[in-house]
Amino acid sequence: MKDRYLSVAEVAEVLGTTVRFPRRLIAERRITFVKVGRHVRIPESALAAYVDANTVRPAQRRRNRYGRAA
Repeated sequence: MKDRYLSVAEVAEVLGTTVRFPRRLIAERRITFVKVGRHVRIPESALAAYVDANTVRPAQRRRNRYGRAA
């Protein structure tokens, strides 16, 4: 268990958003979190998994039958 636990403010800083966005992710149960008393912490691995799952990969350009760009 060597995962680092981040506060909501730290997660917002990493994502480049306001604190409201990670709080909404938590409220909607869209990210894994841990409650420590009344504090909420998000494991770095859960944040990395969330970012990876929501990363949009660039589309590959397909060439048509005759070799010209589509």
